[in-house]
Amino acid sequence: MAEGSGSGGSGRGPPSALRRWEQLRRRAATPWARGLLAVAAGLGLLYAVLRVPVRLRDGLAAATVFLSTLTPKFYFALTVTSSFISGLIFVFEWWHFRKYGTSFIEQVSVSHLRPLIGGAESSPPAPAAFSAGDNESSRQSMPECKVWRNPLNLFRGAEYSRYMWVTGKEPLTYYDMNLSAQDHQTFFTCDTDALRPSDTVMQKAWRERNPQARIKAAHQALELNNDCATAYVLLAEEEATTIVDAEKYFKQALKAGEMIYRKSQNCHSQSPQHEAQLRRDTNVLVYVKRRLAMCARKLGRIREAVKMMRDLMKEFPLLSMLNIHENLLEALLELQAYADVQAVLAKYDDISLPKSAAICYTAALLKARAVSERFSPETASKRGLSTAEISAVEAIHRAVEFNPHVPKTKNEYVKQEVPVFTHLMKVIVRNVLHKENKISIY
Repeated sequence: MAEGSGSGGSGRGPPSALRRWEQLRRRAATPWARGLLAVAAGLGLLYAVLRVPVRLRDGLAAATVFLSTLTPKFYFALTVTSSFISGLIFVFEWWHFRKYGTSFIEQVSVSHLRPLIGGAESSPPAPAAFSAGDNESSRQSMPECKVWRNPLNLFRGAEYSRYMWVTGKEPLTYYDMNLSAQDHQTFFTCDTDALRPSDTVMQKAWRERNPQARIKAAHQALELNNDCATAYVLLAEEEATTIVDAEKYFKQALKAGEMIYRKSQNCHSQSPQHEAQLRRDTNVLVYVKRRLAMCARKLGRIREAVKMMRDLMKEFPLLSMLNIHENLLEALLELQAYADVQAVLAKYDDISLPKSAAICYTAALLKARAVSERFSPETASKRGLSTAEISAVEAIHRAVEFNPHVPKTKNEYVKQEVPVFTHLMKVIVRNVLHKENKISIY
């Protein structure tokens, strides 16, 4: 009986809970039920949209009340704390910069943050390729280089042209000429040139690409004004075929430049145009005196050249764009006045931020010279490098990294006086060009 009634109950249909769920699902599937659910959802969304501005207003009011209750002690404590943290960051950055030669913040931003924001790191330069087929690929993989002014540049007419006559090769590229033309227009022109016919002619002359056209324009400017200093400068640079002739032109330019400079000094405060003219006349005067000193050095009057450069640096201490101290280093090295060279380096050389190849290689030369007399590769391989030798290696490495092309030139003084300098430089050039992390001097 019990089994019969049980089987009869299961045969009549599902339990009551399941039947209720089926009924509820069928009712929810009706159109009017769906409409009620949509209306409820819309009301909920409207409530959320209207509630957010109310909450923002309440939060803004609470923040206003909080800020109004703050006392001056809080702001004082906040200022002291932020200053203390900034000081700690500054001290750490300075320590890291002095020890490793790089900025920690800049290193982190370049190495870690830049890839995250989508910046692409520049690919390292490929090793030197000697086959003609690899020129294009190596050229494409080379990173962008920086352009530095060369304060030791030669005279176009007296030296570059002589090189072309002897070798038949053009020493200056169009790129070199373009950069020089930009510098000449920056140094030797100003807004008031239109008021003087000779300066107007010279303004066009500095833009000319043809050397003969520039020389012809300089002579035209001298016909209009016999005291046009920039015309003498152009003739000294390009028409003079010897250093003696260039010096004569520069002496004429100095005479005219000093006269114009005195006139500009008397009226420079009258208007901004007169101030610009004074800056131009100052550039011309400094350039002429510097080139005269270089002529004296090339003609063998080295001590006279050193005196002229020192006087020029004292007279115009703020005009550093021409890097006269590098010309002074060249003359002092020729005199073998190493103590004076070290004094100039102490003033202008920044270990962490090298300014030019001349400064880097001069500093490396002095440090290598200090250890060259007692240096022996066999002895150093047994006992290791001393502190002075490590300093010399680091200085040479810094110089080669700054410009690895300088060691390719020949220097008889380096060969005779500092053989260790040549030995270390060859190895470091090889390491730098092949991007080796370890430095081995043997």
